[in-house]
Formats: sequence, C-alpha cells, structure tokens
Amino acid sequence: MAVSVVSGMLYRFCYEAKKGDYVVFPSKSDRMINIGIITGDYKFDPAQPEYSNTRAVKWLKHMKRTNFSQGALYETGSAMTFFAVKNYADEFLSALKGESVKPDGGDDTVGATADEIIQNTKDFVLKELSRSLKGYALEDFVANLLQAMGYRTTVSPQGGDSGIDITAYKDELPPRILIQIKSQDSDIKETTIQSLKGAMREGDYGVFITLSDYTKNAKKYLANTPIIRGINGSELVDLVLKYYDVIDEKYQKIIPLKKAYIPVQDENGL
Repeated sequence: MAVSVVSGMLYRFCYEAKKGDYVVFPSKSDRMINIGIITGDYKFDPAQPEYSNTRAVKWLKHMKRTNFSQGALYETGSAMTFFAVKNYADEFLSALKGESVKPDGGDDTVGATADEIIQNTKDFVLKELSRSLKGYALEDFVANLLQAMGYRTTVSPQGGDSGIDITAYKDELPPRILIQIKSQDSDIKETTIQSLKGAMREGDYGVFITLSDYTKNAKKYLANTPIIRGINGSELVDLVLKYYDVIDEKYQKIIPLKKAYIPVQDENGL
C-alpha cells in the first residue's frame, strides 16, 4: 500500500476521528460485525509493537453478517484499514438502535455490489497489464492469450515487424491473421490502424489491440473495414478473464486472481 495512503489513514485515525464517533469493525476471526463508540483520544503505546497506534473503544453490539445487506458488507470490506462508512452508514446506525436492517425478500443491493466487484476486478487487470506488460512484453502476453484461445501464433522479431507484432492462424489453413498491439495510454487514431491495413495482403484479416481505446474517427474506420477487428483495453480484459485458467502461470502471477462466486439478482430483480 502506498505511503501516502497509509499516512492519510493514520492522520484520520489520530486527528479526524473524535470521541463519540461510531466504529464498525468486521472481524475476520469470528465473522461478526462489531459496532462501538470511540471513548478516548489517540495514544501511542510502544508496548504493543504490532498495534502501537491506539484509540479506546466501547463495543456496543456484536451482530452476525447475515443481518446486513450485501452492499453494507461490501463497503466495510474495503482494502483500506481505516476509512469513513458513507453509503450504508444509516444501516449500521439502525442496527445499533435495535431496528431490523435485514432486507425482506430480495436484497436490492446485491446487483449493484456484484457490478462493483466485477468492475473493480476489470480495473485491476487493466492496471496490471499497463504496469507490468508494456511494449514487447505485451506482445508475448497477447500471443500466449491467443494460444489459450486455440490459435497458433508467431511473434515478430523486435524492431523488424513492419507494423505486424503477431501472426496467427486458427488451424493449418488460411486465413492469416495479422495483429498489431499498442500499449500507449492515448487513444488510437485512424492513421495508426491504416498502417496495419497497408501491411495486409489479399485474404488476410487484421486485429488491432490497445490497452486504451480508439478515437471517434478510428471507430468509424473500423466499422467500415470489417476485415480488421479492433479490441480496446476493456475488451482485452474480458478475454483475459474468460481464458485466465489456461494462460501461462507466469502471467497468472503478474495478474493474481482468485475465482469466487458473486451473488446476483435474478431476472425479476429478486
């Protein structure tokens, strides 16, 4: 975690949190939601080397996680150690007052929570691709991804590819698929895609892959050029998630993910 993030949390813990403020603590050991109130000022206790920054808290209630909506549980499950509960603060205050907070019937926060988890995962994958697999490294990764999808691939020699980074075939027969990859942060322009078109021979298909997106004119060009498929960063991430189990282990280590089931609403919103 970045130093600026940690220092910000410590500052809020020491100076912004006041006596009388409520605290929500989701305990991992017993899977309980604990609600209390801050009763003391900040103290540094050198006798506690692991948790030397302390505030006295009077715990008022200990409740099962099943008493809360999925959205509330997701918000308190933030990767940050100390933060303000905003979206579901009223739900925790109601629980403290003894009011029922368990949703009747379907939990209408499930759909939104699932969407947030999925989007956060996609953001993470795209950030790791941008951070760890720039330039030629991204070409090798895409070649491995295509192999996982069932294509035979050849990565062009560095610096001598005439704009073609990977050549791929679905089987032993044509068509040949020429692939150009860009890891730049800016959107791809129409002229850049035209360079791929210029390297293609009759019967070839082209694929342009970018971690960013395409300009408006570039999207129009792709729409009018059906033999070239454009894949942006978001679409590339979708492919990574779909074929994650069969890409090389070294790439799974760069993009560490764990398969999990996410609760979703059914077609009737229940």
